[in-house]
This record gives sequence, structure tokens and C-alpha cells, in this order.
Amino acid sequence: MNELIAPAKLTLSLSITGLRPDGLHTLEAEMVTIDFADTITIEEGDTNVSYTGKYPISPSREEDLIVRALQLVGENRKVTVNKNIPPGGGLGGGSANAAAILRWAGFTNEAEAVNLGSDIPFNIRGGRALVKGVGEEIVNLKYEERQFTLLIPPFGCSTAKVYSTWDQMGSPKGPNGNDLEEAAIEVEPRLLDWRTKLEKHSGKIPQLAGSGSTWFVEGSFPGEGFIVTQTTQENQIGPLQKQ
Repeated sequence: MNELIAPAKLTLSLSITGLRPDGLHTLEAEMVTIDFADTITIEEGDTNVSYTGKYPISPSREEDLIVRALQLVGENRKVTVNKNIPPGGGLGGGSANAAAILRWAGFTNEAEAVNLGSDIPFNIRGGRALVKGVGEEIVNLKYEERQFTLLIPPFGCSTAKVYSTWDQMGSPKGPNGNDLEEAAIEVEPRLLDWRTKLEKHSGKIPQLAGSGSTWFVEGSFPGEGFIVTQTTQENQIGPLQKQ
């Protein structure tokens, strides 16, 4: 049996740079991994994935990124995920899970991994990086030890819907480092109440994580419902994680 850590990613800045003929948006974003994570247990057996914890999701087999990651590396395993990262929270939880499986298998082909999800190549590496294109261009940046306080609403945001709304709104530039912020609020107006809650608690202007729904500020501002987290260094990759 193996136990893996699947750290969330936090997008500190996000600028949309273009639209490809296949409909995918290109971007330039600074991303870091943080110590807010899912934990994954891998055992021998036919491929089966179950989710427990705060967010016991139940994706179809075809949509499950862990199943697809196991197929990519040619493995059959029984997998249990203790799910702490919320779906639709903008923290790349599904991609973090798939990346953990790929790291366990020693898989480092980022050109193939990006076909599973645009965040997966970065989540394989972890640490701090500038990410471009549709997630396939990664420039490692020097690690910085930083703390952030997260506020996660009890609802998620559809990434696809936020991007399509951003297009319909005329491709606005974000006022706070994230081009998707205004579109996410248009899709889910309740986000404004949660932004205000974090702003009052911290005294800082919150940023939206990716396409939402999580808000964050830099610094440690503990309190009920607020999650204080810190950045992590690059992930370990290779067969040492595999038994």
C-alpha cells in the first residue's frame, strides 16, 4: 500500500493571452503548490476509485482523472482519496489527484499529461512556476516561503462556464491580477458576499483562485472557516513512491 499527498495549486496571477482554433484559451499564470491537500491510498487490485472526506464526490469512470491517469501509465489499482480540496474551487483538486498518480508511477511526460488536464503538468512538478500556453509551457521559479489564507464558499464554479462568459463579456482584464474574476462573479454573484467576508476578516483585498470559487489573501489570518496554508517546494517524482 502507498500513501500519497496531492497538494492543491494556487494561481497567484492569471492573464488570458489568446484563443486557439480548437477553442482552448492560452494563458500566462504564476502558480504555487500549497500544503492544503488531498491524501491518496493506493492498493493492489482492479482499478476502482472511491472518495471520502469532506467532499465525497462520485465522478463517472470516464470523467475520473485518477482512472484516466492509471490508464495512461498502464496500471490497475484500488485507490481511495480523502478529499479535502473542493471540486469547483479553483484549486486544481482533480488535477492534483491525477498528478499524484503520475508521480507515483514515475511518469514525467508533460506533453502527454496536459491531455488529461491543463493543470496537470504543473501539478506534477509543484513548487512555484510561470505557466503559459494551455498549461504545457512551464518555467520553474525560485521557491518562496509564503502564507495564504483561503476562504472556500459552499459552492463551486464551472470553469467552462466562466471562460465562455469571459468571452461573451468582451475579454475583460482583471482588476486584481485575475482576468477571470469579473466573469466568475457574473456566473456566480454569491462570490461577492464571500469576497467581502474575507476582506473584512483580513483587511486585505482578496484575489480569486483561478476560475473560482475560492478567495485568498496573502498572510496568516486564522479564524473559523478560514484556512491558513503555506507554499510547498517541488514534488518528488519517481519510482521511490511506487511499491
